[in-house]
Amino acid sequence: MKLRVLGLLSLMSVLMVITVSSAILTSVSRELTQELQINRAAALNRFAQVAYEAAVDGDSTQLQRDMDRYSGLYGEGVLVRLQQGTVRSGALSEDRADVRDAIARANLNLSDTSLAPLPPFGAGSEVISRSFGSASQVLGETVLEVNPDAARQKLRDRWLVVGLASSVLGALLIAAAARVTGWVLRPVHRLNSAVTELEATGRTSQLPEDGPPELRQLSRSFTKMAQTVSQSIESQRQLIADTSHQLRNPVGALRLRIDLLQLELQTDRENAAAAGVLAELERVEEILDGVLKLAAAEHRASEDSARAAVSTASGGHRTLIDPFVVLQEEVERAGPAAQRTATSIVLERPPEPAVQVACNSAELAQMVGELLNNAIKYAAGAHISVAVRARPDGAIVEVSDDGPGLSADEMAAATTRFWRSPRHNGIRGNGLGMTIVDKLAAANGARLLLAGRSPHGLIARIDFPRPLSVADQGRTDG
Repeated sequence: MKLRVLGLLSLMSVLMVITVSSAILTSVSRELTQELQINRAAALNRFAQVAYEAAVDGDSTQLQRDMDRYSGLYGEGVLVRLQQGTVRSGALSEDRADVRDAIARANLNLSDTSLAPLPPFGAGSEVISRSFGSASQVLGETVLEVNPDAARQKLRDRWLVVGLASSVLGALLIAAAARVTGWVLRPVHRLNSAVTELEATGRTSQLPEDGPPELRQLSRSFTKMAQTVSQSIESQRQLIADTSHQLRNPVGALRLRIDLLQLELQTDRENAAAAGVLAELERVEEILDGVLKLAAAEHRASEDSARAAVSTASGGHRTLIDPFVVLQEEVERAGPAAQRTATSIVLERPPEPAVQVACNSAELAQMVGELLNNAIKYAAGAHISVAVRARPDGAIVEVSDDGPGLSADEMAAATTRFWRSPRHNGIRGNGLGMTIVDKLAAANGARLLLAGRSPHGLIARIDFPRPLSVADQGRTDG
């Protein structure tokens, strides 16, 4: 955008300089032409007066002397045609077509003392002419050669001065255009960055008020709006977390009362009813636990986005860990649950050489644990494979199974809050596991990718970019 605006302002500046320079140079050319015309017309009139006296007296000696002196001084020829003959000085001759035309017009008593506008470059001379005599009789014609070389040189000097001045003026206007463009667009760029930050994190810093008055007002309005939006988002997030936390106490008390009630129940029917209530209560507890985990994951993702720019600018980076160690612990932890559903879990050998990822180890353990729990729950009796895979620009933590898997549409919706496949309605769950993994992956600069496994099954990958070393960060900052 800056280049487009600066280009437009620069073009307008150049056009303005060209227009002003052209007007100045046209005026200079007209002025020099008029000055040359006035001087030569005065000389032509004087020669006509002397020629008239020579025609009356019949003596052209003085006329010839004046003409020779003039030609020697200015290098321009003079031709006077009298009734008794033609007087010449310089190199002017009737053999030239323009001289003959000038004599013919003067013979008709037509004065021709106008000159064409001077061009800065060119060669050649012009002639002006007039007749002399009495009111009723033309006694002769006077033709004066005009050599504009000196005036052309003066015009070229003026062109040089105007050209230099125009270049300086153009450079100053372009520099001013660059400053004005930066002054106008700097708040726009800041506003764009603030909008991007607000979209990614739900909050943004206060914008400085600079630039034109309209943009300063826009910055104030946006800052006020962003603060309102941030407060609203934070209030909603805090409300969910507080509500989930506060509900745990009454739910716990309710569980205790149900346990005490079961001790007093006598019939199988009563015990079955109590067991149903207890199952629903456990479902509520599971949902509350999932909501709390999701709120924490979203808060982490928001914090990570807000710190990303500062962390990059300051050279900070996340802690590097070996993901294989975390996978070993989570596979061991998920072993008993897998045995209860006749599911096997295989941890593949680590890559050589070992890879590292920039991630919080506790959050990586939570992500892998959620993926393993999902695989055990929804692919019971399947074979689960857990692996760390290296790739040229990063590393992948992969959990795959050969269970029923998900369709393409289901994989696209899998990270939506509380979404569950219609095929899993009979399996207990809250539909928050994949959402939590997705948010925690984003909080650690990674991505959750879901894909089908051939011939059937699901592959869940946490794709980590290659962590920047200190040297890499230096090159990036440079």
